[in-house]
Amino acid sequence: MKTVLITGVTGFLGRYIARQFNQAGWIVVGIGTRPPENAPRQDLSNYYQLILPSSELAAIAQQSQPQVCIHCAGRASVELSVSDPASDFQASVAITFQLLDTLRLYAPTCHLIYLSSAAVYGSPESLPILESQACMPISPYGFHKLIGEQLCQEFFKVYNLPTTIVRIFSAYGAGLRRQVVWDICQKALTQPVIRLRGTGNESRDFIHGSDIAQAMLVLAKHSDRQASIYNLATGVETKIKSLVALILASINSTAIAEFDGNLATGIPINWQADIISIYDIGFRPTVSLEKGISSYMNWCRAEVLG
Repeated sequence: MKTVLITGVTGFLGRYIARQFNQAGWIVVGIGTRPPENAPRQDLSNYYQLILPSSELAAIAQQSQPQVCIHCAGRASVELSVSDPASDFQASVAITFQLLDTLRLYAPTCHLIYLSSAAVYGSPESLPILESQACMPISPYGFHKLIGEQLCQEFFKVYNLPTTIVRIFSAYGAGLRRQVVWDICQKALTQPVIRLRGTGNESRDFIHGSDIAQAMLVLAKHSDRQASIYNLATGVETKIKSLVALILASINSTAIAEFDGNLATGIPINWQADIISIYDIGFRPTVSLEKGISSYMNWCRAEVLG
């Protein structure tokens, strides 16, 4: 049996990925910041409660000897990165460097899959976005993710450590209590008027957490492990005002949306991914936005209304 080490396993994506690999028959070792009772223990062979970077990481790598490491740990907030760039750097760049260096020393054949972000592109001039498109981040979060990518390339080129870089677009799914889908859903359930930033013509390429988890399994099996870069999305552009309409229709709500015309610093305008690279190695998104939003609203209703 193969072993996968997942950092950030108690987070939104870490939980989906742990379940996917456990169901596929892998031994799953997780690192997270939450107490064991809040970890997805049913999907884990071993769990370590740690705040990375940590001196304990070396012993975990030595003991588990994973074939694959999926790096989910770190902050995932553009706005917090703008207000507190130092903390974002520590939770992104510093952790990524220590993880890479630990694998180099104690598990040198381990394949690291680095969860980067479409934030590295900033606000692109044309859509859909190819992996070869110039990276022009507009937030500390985006810059720090790009540095993490460069570290993966460094450790592959200099030390021959197998790495893969995945640029995730707009992730959503049960368990996510932040970002635009959560913001709209919880307001739709509790307020007659949904007040939102922007104009509503901003767009995103949404991908469900379960599809992201499936993509990790495809990459673990079929990536060339040579610091290659893959966009991870559905390839479908959705305007925010269309997302609002879909959410309201899913709960038969008569609420109305009001947009203030302003975007926070670091927030891009339009995103749509070209996904041919990951498509070519076998990944197919299976969760439509309509199906995903219906499922998410059921979860969100329980969270917000009880």
